[in-house]
Amino acid sequence: MEFFKPLQKVDVAPFLKEVEENEDAWLFNTSRQDKNKIQRETQTIALRNAVPRDDLHINENQESEWKELAPRFPLACKFMENVATQMNGTLSRAVIVRLQPKGNVYLHIDDGAYYLIRHRLHLVLKSEKGSLMMSGGEKCLMREGELWFFDNRQHHQAINNSDDWRIHFIFDVLPNKYQELAKNPIELNEVSRRLATKKETKE
Repeated sequence: MEFFKPLQKVDVAPFLKEVEENEDAWLFNTSRQDKNKIQRETQTIALRNAVPRDDLHINENQESEWKELAPRFPLACKFMENVATQMNGTLSRAVIVRLQPKGNVYLHIDDGAYYLIRHRLHLVLKSEKGSLMMSGGEKCLMREGELWFFDNRQHHQAINNSDDWRIHFIFDVLPNKYQELAKNPIELNEVSRRLATKKETKE
């Protein structure tokens, strides 16, 4: 397969327990499924997400930060950071996502500078019949406890054929060799401030 690559088998029982103990976290922030129609049948727990920038589209935003719920998921956070280190990289965005029974993540592509220099990984925590994913015309059935590289820069989608929620860790790894590219431009208000300061200095 060109767009999928199995990486390792993982004991996911501790992670699943951590998720089950934080059931209320699924509805802490529903903006992803509310605003993004292709994700409307999912629920998301954000652990790391883009640093807020009003002047940058999220797909162009290179910077990430830990979110409010991250301290409630220490096992998940540590695992993702360790995987990133093992891959000679650093952790960027990281979420826990569940897809409703008989639900879909509809066909789409993740484009932009952010995705261009990162690897997208999926760890299957819970999937009764296996997690069906498609990317670039390829199909892959991911099983519980499997960590996969997944090329989200191709047109892709996900299908949950079971009668229960499907739960994944989904996270991005920035290779160390691309660290210098992963920098945002100066914010527009900062550019204005510097220009004003420069003008005042000349006067």
